[in-house]
Amino acid sequence: MSQKNQPQNIELELRATEAEGVYANFALITHSPSEFVLDFARLTPGVPKARIHARIIMTPQNLKSLHRALAENIMRFESQFGPIPDLRQPEATVDFQDPAAGDKTKMH
Repeated sequence: MSQKNQPQNIELELRATEAEGVYANFALITHSPSEFVLDFARLTPGVPKARIHARIIMTPQNLKSLHRALAENIMRFESQFGPIPDLRQPEATVDFQDPAAGDKTKMH
């Protein structure tokens, strides 16, 4: 059996500050040919500005693996607790200019 096919045990460290977690009710995803950028923010009713609380940068391959893992976990969740309602309004988008990237981005 080659090294490539053997399961790998990875030891993860979770520090106290990260263990608290960060609440986000809004996510913005942008990408380039080599990476995806996921920004997580909190929107508050009546407040015109949202602050990004976490930014995760991933390769396209790693994001695709995350996508598969999320889909599998959503299926398990819904089989145990029932369907998750889709709260999005149809075609609700906000256009804005990202000053860091200089490109237009759509938020859903």
